Amino acid sequence: MSYKIGIDVGGTFTDVFLLNENDKALAVHKVSSTPDDPSKAILKGISEIIKSHKITPEQITYLAHGTTVATNAIIEQKGGKVGLLTTEGFRDLLEIGRQTRPNLYDLQLDYPLPVVSRNLRLEVPERILHTGKVFIPLDKTAVEQQIQLLQEQSIDAVSICLLYSYINPKHESMIKEMVKQKIPNCCISVSHEVLPEFREYERFSTTTLNAFLMPLMKSYLLNFQRDVKKLGITAPPRINQSNGGLMSVQTACKFPLRTALSGPSAGVVSALFIGKAIKEKNLITFDMGGTSTDVSLLDKGIPSVNSDRWVGGYPVKIPSVDVNAVGAGGGSIAWIDLDGLMKIGPKSAGASPGPVCYLQGGIEVTVTDANVVLGRLNSEYLLGGRMKIDKPSAQTAISILGERLGLNYKETALGIIKIVTANMVKAIRAISIEKGYHPKDFSMMAFGGAGPLHAVEVARELDISKIIIPPTPGILCAMGLLVADARNDYVKTFLMNIDSFDIEKFNEIFHEIEEEAYQWLAEEGFAHEKQKIIKAVDMRYVGQNFELLIPVSNGTFKRSDLDILISSFYQEHERNYGHYVEGEPIQLVNFRVIAQGSTSKFDLKRPHEITKKSDLGVIVYREVYFNSKIPIQTPVYDRRELVPGDRLEGPAIIDQMDTTTLIFPEDHVEIDSAWNIIITIKESEL
Repeated sequence: MSYKIGIDVGGTFTDVFLLNENDKALAVHKVSSTPDDPSKAILKGISEIIKSHKITPEQITYLAHGTTVATNAIIEQKGGKVGLLTTEGFRDLLEIGRQTRPNLYDLQLDYPLPVVSRNLRLEVPERILHTGKVFIPLDKTAVEQQIQLLQEQSIDAVSICLLYSYINPKHESMIKEMVKQKIPNCCISVSHEVLPEFREYERFSTTTLNAFLMPLMKSYLLNFQRDVKKLGITAPPRINQSNGGLMSVQTACKFPLRTALSGPSAGVVSALFIGKAIKEKNLITFDMGGTSTDVSLLDKGIPSVNSDRWVGGYPVKIPSVDVNAVGAGGGSIAWIDLDGLMKIGPKSAGASPGPVCYLQGGIEVTVTDANVVLGRLNSEYLLGGRMKIDKPSAQTAISILGERLGLNYKETALGIIKIVTANMVKAIRAISIEKGYHPKDFSMMAFGGAGPLHAVEVARELDISKIIIPPTPGILCAMGLLVADARNDYVKTFLMNIDSFDIEKFNEIFHEIEEEAYQWLAEEGFAHEKQKIIKAVDMRYVGQNFELLIPVSNGTFKRSDLDILISSFYQEHERNYGHYVEGEPIQLVNFRVIAQGSTSKFDLKRPHEITKKSDLGVIVYREVYFNSKIPIQTPVYDRRELVPGDRLEGPAIIDQMDTTTLIFPEDHVEIDSAWNIIITIKESEL
C-alpha cells in the first residue's frame, strides 16, 4: 500500500489530506495551527493521521506542503540581514521606487522601509548597455572591498542587482563567484536568476526580497525535510508555489519568494481539477477560512495568472494565480469604528486565542461566534467533537457588543453576518464585474472551513444560481497539493518590433529557454512523457507601459504564424481595453516558457451503492436564524450519509468534520456523481 499526503497551513487550522493510491480512498484531518512554529502543527497532523489509519511512515510515497512562512516573514519584517551589491549610482533605487502608489489618496500612509539598510547597499564600478555590450568593465578590486565590508557586518544574505544583467549576466555571475569564495556560508540571490526581466525597480525589489527570505526559509525547509525523515517518511517533500505548481525543497531554498503567495493557489488548483471532472469551466472560487476569504475567477477552465503583485507593501514580480484576498474569515473580529458603525476585520482572532466560543482566551466577538449564536454552527463542538464550543460565552460577548449599538444579541449577530457578506461580495465584484465578467454566467465553488456556511448569501447578492460544495471543502487547499503539477516559469526580456520581426532570433530565444526548462524537469525527476512546455510572449503597442500575455504554439515558429500572433494580440487588447488599432506598431517584450511536470491524479467519481433512506441521515433538528429574527426549525444532515442522487430542500444544514453547509429555505440540493453538494438557489429570489 502507498499513500500521498498534502499539508496546508492556514491562519487557524493546519489541514492534512491523505490519499490511498491503491483504492483511491480519501481521508482528512485538521489540527490547530501553531503560528510560533508552523512545523509543530504539521508534524502533529501527519503523525495523527497516519496513526489513526494504521499507516507506516515508509508507505508515504508523496508529500507536498503549502506554507505561509515567507508571507508572514515579509509582513512581520523577520527575514535575514541582507547586503546589496549594485551598479554605481543605483544604491537608492529600492527607496526611490516609482511614483505609482497602491493607495493613491492615503496621504498618511508610510511606505515600509527597504529590507536592506542604506549602509549595506554598496555600489561597484561597472556598466553594461541595453544592447548587452560591456561599456565599463567590472572593477574586481572594488568588488572585493565591498564584499569585505559586508562580511564585517555579519550579513546573512547578499542580493546582486546590476543594470541590464537580464541581457548580459556576465558581471553578476562574476560577483556571485567572488561572494561565494569570500563568504562561503552566505545566501546569494542574483537578479538574472531570480527575474531576468526589464524594469529595474521591480527586479531589484524581487531579487532583494528573495535574499531577505533565504536564510529563514532555508532553515525552515531543511528542518521540515529533516523532521519528516525523523518520522520515517523517505519521500522527498515538494513545496507549493504561487503559480499553483510544485517544486523541490532545493529549488524552494534557492527561490523562497515563489512560496510567498502559494497558500490560496492550491485551492484554485483543486477547484480547477474538480471543475474539469464535472465539466464546469466557468467558476468563481470562494475560499473562506479563519483569517481571510480568497476569491478567483476561472474563465473557460483557465485560471488568471498575474506577475505583478504587492506583498507586505513591496512590489514583487512572480507568476502567481490571480487571487483577490479580503480580511473576512471565521476569526474576523467585529468592532465599532469612530463613526459608531460596526466593522468586521481585517484583524482576526486567528488560532490563538481564537473566537470567544472556543474558550481559549478570546474576548473579541468574531464571525464564528455570530454563527454559533444564530444556530448555523454546532453550538457544542466542531471538528467531529475534537473542539468544544461554548455558546453562552459567545452570546454574552455579542450582547455586550450589541449594547453599544442599541441592538440585542440576535440583531447584532445577524448584522455581523450581513457586513462580512458585503465585504466578500465586494471582493468577488473586483475579479468579475470590474474585469468585464458577469457573476451570473459563473458557478460558485465554495470551500474553506467557512465557505459553505456563507456561500448562499454571497451568491444570492451576485445573482449566482449554482453553488458547488466539494466532498472535503475544509481541506481543499491540502487536496490541491496532491493534484498540482510541478511547475517552473521562465522569462527573458528582448525587445523586438513586429515591423522588423526576426524569426531566427525569435526561435533562438525560445530554444534557449526551452533547453533550460527541460533540464529543470529532468532534475525534478520527470520522465519525458510527463514533461510539458507552454510558450507565450508579452506584447504591446509601441509606447505603451503595460504588456498583454499572448500564447505561442509549440514547435518552430513559422512566418505564417505571425499573422495568428498579431490577431491574438488584437483580440486580447479589445477584451482588456475595449478596442484595438489595426496597423499601429506592435512590440514583443518578454519571452515566457512554463515548464510543467505531470503528477498522477485520482478519479473523483468513485463507485458507490445507492441506498434507500427515508430521512437521508438527519442527525437532529435545531433552531436556526436565517435572515429574520424568527428562528426556523431546521434538519441537520450528516454528510457521510448522503450519496449521489440524494435530493433535499432547504432549510437544511449539512454537517461534516471540516465544515458546515447552510441551505436557505426553498433552495434545492442534489448530490452529484462526484459526491459534490450542488445547491440551486431559488430562481424567484435572484
